[in-house]
Amino acid sequence: MWQDIILSVGGFMFGIALIPSIRSKTDKPNKSTCAITAFFLWLYCLVYLSLNLWGALGSGILCASFWTILLLQRRVK
Repeated sequence: MWQDIILSVGGFMFGIALIPSIRSKTDKPNKSTCAITAFFLWLYCLVYLSLNLWGALGSGILCASFWTILLLQRRVK
């Protein structure tokens, strides 16, 4: 499906865009931003799974994991 390709490429690009924030020692998004974004991305992963959109699921897991990491980094601070 072409939709799976578009969603997976977009998701991987969003994941790559989060790497500088994860690596940064000081610049992190707000806790509530991280929590809400991670929550809904994990929900999207369930939707992708139910639709057999495997590429989108992979990139969704990546993005949801990165936002969860950012949340955990904020909590440690």
